[in-house]
Amino acid sequence: MSSNLAIKLRSGTQQAHTSAENVGFMKCFLKGVVDRDCFAKFLSNLYYIYSELEAAIESHADYPVISAVYFPELNRQAALEKDMMFYYGDNWREQVTPSSAAQTYIDRIREISANEPALLLGHAYTRYMGDLSGGQMLQKIAQSALKLSGYEGTSFYNFERIPDKKAFKDKYRQALNELPIDDATAERIVAEANNAFGLNLKMAQELEGSLIKALGQVVFNNLTRSQNPGSTEITAI
Repeated sequence: MSSNLAIKLRSGTQQAHTSAENVGFMKCFLKGVVDRDCFAKFLSNLYYIYSELEAAIESHADYPVISAVYFPELNRQAALEKDMMFYYGDNWREQVTPSSAAQTYIDRIREISANEPALLLGHAYTRYMGDLSGGQMLQKIAQSALKLSGYEGTSFYNFERIPDKKAFKDKYRQALNELPIDDATAERIVAEANNAFGLNLKMAQELEGSLIKALGQVVFNNLTRSQNPGSTEITAI
């Protein structure tokens, strides 16, 4: 039995992917305009998201649907801790808290972990495949804009245990496609992946106020006026 879940996820989330790229914060990012404080807050929210998601996935590692696509080498929590140290110093835990949108995201992960763990795959797909694809471009943009050396401040994007990202993504998609799940479950996972895109979009929208303050309203408007057709979508999710 083959679910073709990866194929369904790719086609079923294209519109949500393009919408996420057209958030003002991301439009500016893709044009090379990255504010250090906003980027640090962006990463701090992701620290909380990944900590929750990875704990949930690990807790269900023996669950049949999860076990087939459980790859610990994807885990981002430790890498994000390095980034928190870089931006906030040794006492970073006292300085960062999840934003309102990040907390909503965390609550959703907890809810599905308790009630329908298979839906965690929608979040894992949305985040990790994005990180291994368009995220690699974002790392280079942040590195250039913030004048960072190596992966300092962008450890999040450094998958040390995945040297060949394309080969890994192919393996991940194959594992998703071979999951023995019915169409109804696959549809719920795709719906949850779209929900994940929406939750990520709201986290990015929250940062726009800080970005406008840093750039000025006129500059922000000029940078975000045009519609992005979905540049990173081509290379990957």
